[in-house]
Amino acid sequence: MSDNDTIPLHPSSQSDIDEIESLIFATPSATVLPARPPSPPRATIPISVPVSTSPTPPSPVPPSIPITIVPTAPVATASGTRVTIGSDGFGSPPNTLTEPVWDTVKRDLARIVSNLKLVVFPNPNREDPGKALRDWDLWGPFFFIVFLGLTLSWSASVKKSEVFAVAFAVLAAGAVILTLNVLLLGGHIIFFQSLSLLGYCLFPLDIGALICMLKDNVILKIVVVGVTLAWSSWAAYPFMSAAVNPRRKALALYPVFLMYISVGFLIIAID
Repeated sequence: MSDNDTIPLHPSSQSDIDEIESLIFATPSATVLPARPPSPPRATIPISVPVSTSPTPPSPVPPSIPITIVPTAPVATASGTRVTIGSDGFGSPPNTLTEPVWDTVKRDLARIVSNLKLVVFPNPNREDPGKALRDWDLWGPFFFIVFLGLTLSWSASVKKSEVFAVAFAVLAAGAVILTLNVLLLGGHIIFFQSLSLLGYCLFPLDIGALICMLKDNVILKIVVVGVTLAWSSWAAYPFMSAAVNPRRKALALYPVFLMYISVGFLIIAID
């Protein structure tokens, strides 16, 4: 066989060679998009900075401000009570557990005097029970009941302890029964507020019992007891009548007058 002789390829081999040649010499069909044109230049504003030849002085340091803490001080109000006000003008009410005993006694005495003026003596708030005994307490009524019992026991010649026990029981139990009577009649009043009111209304009878103890005269006793009995009834009338329905006013006032009449009878009868 000579060198110029060629051997024909297999048809499958020839097709593979043709495919390889077409991949080598094929031109790319993908197109590249042109790039975005550059943004135009922005206008700038020239700023002239003055050049100072003198050196810049250092900034002054602010002086330190002293802070003074103002302590709280008690301030006397119009009613005589002392109220502690904080340095910031706000704050919680004063703590009565840590205050001196004398301050507590003075505050309670001032409250008793204020309530006594509102209940027993003429004032514009007597026609409005909601304003008249809003800051009620039980120390005043307890003191007036005990004082009346002691006065009656001192006036008695015999069995002083029994007289005190009877007077104290009648007054304490009577106040509770009268309060329950008002509540059962549909009265709009607080239980302890009613007890406080009935106790403060005993103040005129306390004065009458003290006068009758000092002056042992039957005619004088009748006059003094009559005046103080009318005074106590006048003090209790607006509060008890305003607490119940007008149609039940007599049912609420009659037991009150009956208890005060019983106390007046004890003042006259004890010798």
